[in-house]
Amino acid sequence: MAPDLRIVIPMAGWGTRMRPHTWSKPKPLISLAGQTCLDHLLDSFDSLPRSLQVEYVFIVSPYLGEEQIPAYMQAHHPQLKVHYVVQSDMRGQSDALYLARRSLQGPLLVVYSDTLVEADFSSLPDPSVDGIAWVKTVDDPRRFGVLELGAGGEIVRLIEKPQSLDNKLVLVGCYYFHSGEHLVAAIQEQFRRDVKLKGEYFLADAINILLETQPRFSTRQVGNWLDTGTIAATLETNRYLLEHGRENAASDFGEDVEIVRPVFVHPTAQVTGSRLGPHVSIGPGCVIRDSQVSNSILEEEVSLEAVNLAGSLLGSRVEVKGLGQKSELTRLNLGDDCTVDM
Repeated sequence: MAPDLRIVIPMAGWGTRMRPHTWSKPKPLISLAGQTCLDHLLDSFDSLPRSLQVEYVFIVSPYLGEEQIPAYMQAHHPQLKVHYVVQSDMRGQSDALYLARRSLQGPLLVVYSDTLVEADFSSLPDPSVDGIAWVKTVDDPRRFGVLELGAGGEIVRLIEKPQSLDNKLVLVGCYYFHSGEHLVAAIQEQFRRDVKLKGEYFLADAINILLETQPRFSTRQVGNWLDTGTIAATLETNRYLLEHGRENAASDFGEDVEIVRPVFVHPTAQVTGSRLGPHVSIGPGCVIRDSQVSNSILEEEVSLEAVNLAGSLLGSRVEVKGLGQKSELTRLNLGDDCTVDM
């Protein structure tokens, strides 16, 4: 039986803006606020009707993605039905979707893996429209794609990375298509016309072709739009999530530990003689001694001793030995298995 809705998540980029972490893991498996980015993304679909039969299509990168993502899903989300497609050559969003064309039938929700949105999906699938683009108004739209609307509020066209500040209604990387078959046909036409930008086929151009024959596209505003595509954005998203219900009660440590909320501290972490917070996420198996940590993410089994740390992202099994809590504030961006002795 065909599912009521397929959720397609392209996640095959190399994650160059998240180096050095993406040398050893795909970007969706980087942690923040007590879970991986992928876990938070899956949580964002909670507003879908519970009666829906949903299948997932993950478009992953070769090597790290094709090895680690299926293993993670089997270990942590075995109840979800997921189809995997590997994109070996990074030729853009439309190319990624076309590789998955055998799974793109019927209603689709397409969401980029570094996008976390607060949106209401309870009306999906929606037969009254050909598609929906979720949007948000921003001050500077030039890094994103924007919408051009007609007099009646209908979508006229999408513009990728505009040069002006005139149109501030930005696409957040979340789309609904009532017919996956029509989307695939539009992508085929995009290839035929060779419509691309800097060597990549963008989904916005495929949607513009789709609009030529399927004009019933509407917009919906998101409540919030969070980004996990860069180190700075990931730390900012960590702060937001901790402030909005993703912290935990880290009150079981001794009197020599000060907790400044909001924080998330995994129950298996060991903390002595330290000050944690605000906006700190501590993964499982971490050991923190005589340190201060704020506005930072520590993945699993990180070891800190005598460090004054802020604005940092530390990968798994990182070891840092510092000069004491009163030493100069340190900002670190370290991938898995690094060791630093200051």
